[in-house]
Order: sequence, then C-alpha cells, then structure tokens
Amino acid sequence: MGGQDRYHDLAEVWRRYKEENDQEARDQLILAYSPLVKYVAGRMSSGLPAHIEEADLVSYGLLGLIGALERFDPSRHIKFETYAISRIKGSIIDELRALDWVPRSVRSWARKLESAVTRLENHLGRTPTDEETAAELGLSLEEYQELLNQISSSTIVALDEFWDTAGTGQDKANLIDTLEDKEAPDPLESYRMQALKETLAAAVRRLPERER
Repeated sequence: MGGQDRYHDLAEVWRRYKEENDQEARDQLILAYSPLVKYVAGRMSSGLPAHIEEADLVSYGLLGLIGALERFDPSRHIKFETYAISRIKGSIIDELRALDWVPRSVRSWARKLESAVTRLENHLGRTPTDEETAAELGLSLEEYQELLNQISSSTIVALDEFWDTAGTGQDKANLIDTLEDKEAPDPLESYRMQALKETLAAAVRRLPERER
C-alpha cells in the first residue's frame, strides 16, 4: 500500500483529528506514521557516535512527528510523509544540539578545516594534500592527523550549520541528506506496525508528560 493509499485510508481519521480534535484519532495517526520516525532515526544513527542510542533518536523524532501532525494542513495537498520527515529530522537535530554532543572546540576546528580546504581548492584547482592543508591551518602534519581523528570520532556532519527546520522548502544541501537512500523503498512499506509497537511504546515513555 503506497503513501497515497495510506492517506486515503486515514482520511476519516485525519478529519476527526483536524475538525474535532479527537485525541484517539491523533493517537491512531501517530501509530500509523511512526515508521517514518523509525526510518529517519535508523538512517541518522548510523552516522552518530555509539553512545547516542537509536531509541533516543526515536524519542526525539516522535516530538517532530507530533508537531507535524499538529501543523499539517491537508488542504494544501502536500504529501504528509515529505512534510513529516523534515520535521522529524529537525526535531532530532534540535535535541542533539541541545545535548551539545559535539565539543565546541572540535566543531570550531571542523569549520576552520572546511574553510581551509575550500581556499586551497580554489587556489590550487585540485584537492589539497594533507601536508598543504596542515600548513594552511598552521599545524604540523601530526597535529593535523590528530585533528582529523577527533573530527572523525565526533562525526561532524554540520547539523547546526545547514539544516533549516522552518519548513520553508528552501533547505540547503547537507550531509544528513546523504544518509537517505534514494533507492530505498517507501519507508512506510518497510516496517510493519506490529514490529514498531514495542519501540514506539518505549519512546513514548521517554517523552515529557505533556507530550504523551
């Protein structure tokens, strides 16, 4: 069953939620679209440090899904899945930023490194060598390689630099986008609702009381 069919099947549930503020309908929609949260969290967790658990990302993503359900306007004829994925990603990124999971010093050096490489590429007309980049940064080769190790271990993906959570449709390209497999099947087809219930229940328990 594709996304359009799913929306058609849920049309009455959407109506009850939007027109009557039916909380049972809201819960039905959360459960129906929860595979999107699992999908996004799974993609993002593969590029994050090991101490950040996927269950935490699911919890953060659920806040985004709930926000998407509240703000979505069915009359605009925009596919909900597309809108929701943006909100889910944005919510996860916001929570990661709040946790400050990347040390500020490493984040700062990552930006300096990016700028240095860009300058050298423009000047040289090719990708610079490690020695050239180290010299541009004023580092020894050993210091430069240690910096690369720190950045790699922290998995800098410029989450806070390029992600637009405003839903303007003008999002800049960023490395998180590369985590999406364009050849992957519809995420709503990839996960069966029953398999998600345990994960969803655990994630909901992590939410603030007012969001449950």
